[in-house]
Amino acid sequence: MNSFLALSKKEIHQMVREFKLVWLPIVFILLGLTQPIMMYYLPVILQSMGGVEGIIIDPAMTKPEGREVLASTLNSQFDQLGIIILVVASMSIIQGEKANGMMAFILTRPVSIASYLNSKIMIHYLLAVICITLSYAVSYGYSAYLFTLVPFKEALWALAFYCVWLLFVITFVTMMSTFFKSPAFIALISVVVLLICRFIAGLHPFIDIMNPASNSLFATNILMTGNIDKWYSIHSVVTLLLVLLMIVMMQSYMAKKKC
Repeated sequence: MNSFLALSKKEIHQMVREFKLVWLPIVFILLGLTQPIMMYYLPVILQSMGGVEGIIIDPAMTKPEGREVLASTLNSQFDQLGIIILVVASMSIIQGEKANGMMAFILTRPVSIASYLNSKIMIHYLLAVICITLSYAVSYGYSAYLFTLVPFKEALWALAFYCVWLLFVITFVTMMSTFFKSPAFIALISVVVLLICRFIAGLHPFIDIMNPASNSLFATNILMTGNIDKWYSIHSVVTLLLVLLMIVMMQSYMAKKKC
C-alpha cells in the first residue's frame, strides 16, 4: 500500500509537470460546451449561409430535448474526439518510462509490478473521470438552459455506465503502451480498436455482452428513454472482468521481461 501511494504521488507530480491537470480538463470542458451550443444555433448558422440551396429551415420544427442533446454529447464528442484525446494523453503511460529507463529503475526497488501498474491506471483513470464529469456537467447545464432539463438521476446513471467504459479505455491504452514501443503505433491501434468497439455496439446482444463499449451505448439509451434495465449490470461486470484480465496480462508480460 505504501509503494502504491508513493507511486500515485509520483504520477500526480508527473501530470503537474506536463500540465495535464490544466489542459486536459479545459479541452474536455470545451467539448462539453460544443454540442449544446452547436445544436442550439445550428438553424441560425444554416440560415446565415448565403447561397446554400436545398436547405429549408422549418420554423415550426420542434427543438430537440435536453436528453437528446446530452446523449449526442456522449456519442459525438466523448466517444469520438474525446477518445482520441484520452489516447494521446495516455499513450506513453508505460512506454515513456520504458524508453528513459525509469521503469527499470523503479522495479529494481522494493516495488511490486502490481503496485506500479495499478497506480498508473488508477491515477490516469481518475483524471479521465474528473475531465469527463466536468465536461458532462457543463453540457448538462447548457442542455437544461438552452433546451429542457434532464432528470438528474438518469443523467447520473448514464455517467456511471460511461465511466465503466472509460475504465476499459484507459486500461486498454495502458496495455498497448506496455506491449509496444512506438507511441504513434500505440495511439493508432488504440484509437482504431476503441472506435471499432463503439461503432459495433448495438449490432447484436451477444456481441454487446463482450463489447465494453456497450456501456456507452447504455448510457445514451438511459438518457434517451429514461429506462435502466437490470441486465445492463451484466455487461458492466463483464467489462470489469476484461479490465482485470488485461491487468493480469500486463503483469505477466512485465514479469517475464524483468526476468
